[in-house]
Amino acid sequence: MTSARTICYYFLFIHFFLHFFYSLKILVWADDSSYVPLENIALNCGSSSLKSSSHDGRNWSSDIRSQFVLATAGTDSIPAEASFMYPFVPEVPYKTARIFRSQFTYTFNVTPGPKFVRLHFYPSSYLGLNASKAFLSVTALAGRYSLLKNFSASLNADYLNFAYLMREFTIYVSGHILDITFTPSSKASDAYAFVNGIELVSMPLNLYIRGADVPISFIGYSSAPFYIDCTSALETMYRLNVGGQDIEPNADSGLFRRWTNDQAFIFGAADGVNYFNFSMALRYPKTVPLYTAPQSVYRTARTMLPNDIMYHLNYNLSWICPIDSGFNYLVRLHFCELDEAITKINQRVFQIFIDNQTAEDEADVVGWSGGRGVPVYKDYVVMMGAVNQGKQDLWLDLHPNMETSAEHINVILNGVEIFKLNNSDGNLAGLNPLKIGSVAALSPIEPSSHSSEISKKITFIIIGCSCGGVVLLFLLCSLAYWLKNIREQSNVKKKKMMNTRICHNFSINVIKAATNNFEEARLLGSGGFGKVYKGYIKIGRDSTTVAIKRGNPTSEQGAHEFQTEIGMLSHLRHHNLVSLIGYCKEDHEMILVYDYMANGTLFDHLFSRSPLAWEQRLKICIGAAQGLYYLHTGAKPRIIHRDVKSTNILLDENWVAKVSDFGLSKVGLTISSLQTTHISTNVKGSIGYIDPEYYRRRRLTEKSDVYSFGVVLLEVLCARPASNPMVEEDEHTNLAEWAISFHQKGNIDRLVDPYLEGKMRPASLATFVDIAKNCLAERGVERPHMGEVLWNLELALQLQTSAEVDRDVDVSLAALGNSDMTPGVEFSEIMMPVGR
Repeated sequence: MTSARTICYYFLFIHFFLHFFYSLKILVWADDSSYVPLENIALNCGSSSLKSSSHDGRNWSSDIRSQFVLATAGTDSIPAEASFMYPFVPEVPYKTARIFRSQFTYTFNVTPGPKFVRLHFYPSSYLGLNASKAFLSVTALAGRYSLLKNFSASLNADYLNFAYLMREFTIYVSGHILDITFTPSSKASDAYAFVNGIELVSMPLNLYIRGADVPISFIGYSSAPFYIDCTSALETMYRLNVGGQDIEPNADSGLFRRWTNDQAFIFGAADGVNYFNFSMALRYPKTVPLYTAPQSVYRTARTMLPNDIMYHLNYNLSWICPIDSGFNYLVRLHFCELDEAITKINQRVFQIFIDNQTAEDEADVVGWSGGRGVPVYKDYVVMMGAVNQGKQDLWLDLHPNMETSAEHINVILNGVEIFKLNNSDGNLAGLNPLKIGSVAALSPIEPSSHSSEISKKITFIIIGCSCGGVVLLFLLCSLAYWLKNIREQSNVKKKKMMNTRICHNFSINVIKAATNNFEEARLLGSGGFGKVYKGYIKIGRDSTTVAIKRGNPTSEQGAHEFQTEIGMLSHLRHHNLVSLIGYCKEDHEMILVYDYMANGTLFDHLFSRSPLAWEQRLKICIGAAQGLYYLHTGAKPRIIHRDVKSTNILLDENWVAKVSDFGLSKVGLTISSLQTTHISTNVKGSIGYIDPEYYRRRRLTEKSDVYSFGVVLLEVLCARPASNPMVEEDEHTNLAEWAISFHQKGNIDRLVDPYLEGKMRPASLATFVDIAKNCLAERGVERPHMGEVLWNLELALQLQTSAEVDRDVDVSLAALGNSDMTPGVEFSEIMMPVGR
């Protein structure tokens, strides 16, 4: 008996030791995979502080009296401080800058090899100078490479809707000196150049500059491979963590690279699903060193929706990345098979298209890597357009290969890196984006030494042409005036208030026929705007079931919401937004026509019909979160919904969630017009969902939508309405207050819909409750962005559906109620460390 007990204790000890060792291995992943660069220089330009730390803990040095600046540097270079800082802009390195009135060079003593050069710009006013007047050119290695030419940080920031910019370059230094020269592009008295920060970080050999002995597939030129050797320079255009969160530079594998979530670059409604496997041990082959990409990149991926053959047949998984035309581009795709059901070749085979050209016809990740959980990457070079044609879209498409009889008809992608390659003259610089109202991009034109002689010669030509030009101009103006009168007479009844290329303009007779003259039997419901009817409209040759919303014609607010709804939805198309088919504004009617949502509203299913399963509730929340995330980040301009609630989340015949009702929506802030971080506006919304901070301060931000969505998450969890004035006196009428009070007391079990008791995995519940609680933070700055909300909801779904969760994660409801750091967040923080 004693011997048996001893053996039992022995095996228990071995089990716990191995579990501890595995956990410890997880915790030190970042250290194991980190590369330690020989040069790691971060200059905080213009800073009066000798040393300073950025928000991620990295140390920056001032360039004042720096060893990298010549002591004989001219007085035309001076340090300066930004006159205005947005609260969300990091002070280091963006609060200060070095201003150049003439050419200025930084000189770095380095070891030979490839280097990252990162230039930071914050286009604010310095010393009273106008940021729009700052145009600069940047060269490296004694002018061998033109990194930027006539570059305007202001124009680029406005185009990207960013407050600050970083440009990253890869340069091979064969000697021991790397010089970077800044030059104002104009000689005008108010022209200047500036830079806020400079990074120089060495990288491993052959990471991106792979050498003259490593051929790379050249798309469209199968017989002529491409080589990237030490004469090449690269500019990083995109670095995407596909299916995962943003990765801050301090969480990279030692190279201080920033990885961005890919959601904003996905094209169309077929955006697939995020897939991740945090428990799988990665096995790196010799061809993929640990520093190639953070392990977080290889542990997350995007795939197509599972078990939907027709969806796979008819759609691609697509990304669109705008780039500069006239250059070759290196496209690096990162793969790692995460599905435990896929262990052999020919189980998942797909096609890869780059710029609508076939890059791979039979991509098989397991075939490339040798197994599941083994990272691998593939490099391709593609030529994009002619020189000086401005911006162009680079398409990346994945599609299942239907001819290989693969077991799993699906695709997978973990990461994407896209680099611009220098032209034969060493140029990497593209054109500035168009300024609103301009007719051409600002090109780097310098006056030549013969310009005065040429101008004299062409003066006589101009004078000679002017007389004839005046006559021609008079005739053209007369013709334009006559055509204008004819056009105005034919458009008297037309309003310039909507995009009719997308929305149909239905006659009132068509609407009446569709609803049988607004028959009460077809009434679906009613709201603040008016009544909603089910109808049937013939569009083209097909009869379509639609939802027809008839507004109250006497309501001034209704008229405003009517125009807002059309203005918003006429140019929005997303899988998780309700589609506006058309409108009718005739005989004093205000009518909107939408796609019919067969399963009604989320509110209906939470409170009026058969209860939904927990997994289905999670999928609905994920769909709604994807719609809001698109509004906040993907829509141009960004949109704040302002009326997020369970009755405005509709469900189609396939239970896909779609955000609806944009009558109260506001166009979000753009960097070019941003003076504060909010929109001052009268409070609009629905009782129980309104952000308290928005209500008190009249300041609307995207975080107001996040708060409202947090209330929806509570409705989904509790099956209680957002506001209920009929509750007993000792109960809270407000759902958010009621739920927070129980959470603070540790009574999480009191929050859960009784129908769900015993049907939710603890880890899934933990993650869901935590993100809902964070959405309801008192201050908007403390709430997560919709991207983080979406990621955590997908994690909650994975934890609910994973067969291994209960064995790997042990979470009790009591512990959840007494801790601010829930097990779900611990799980994500350890496996995917990101800056918060």
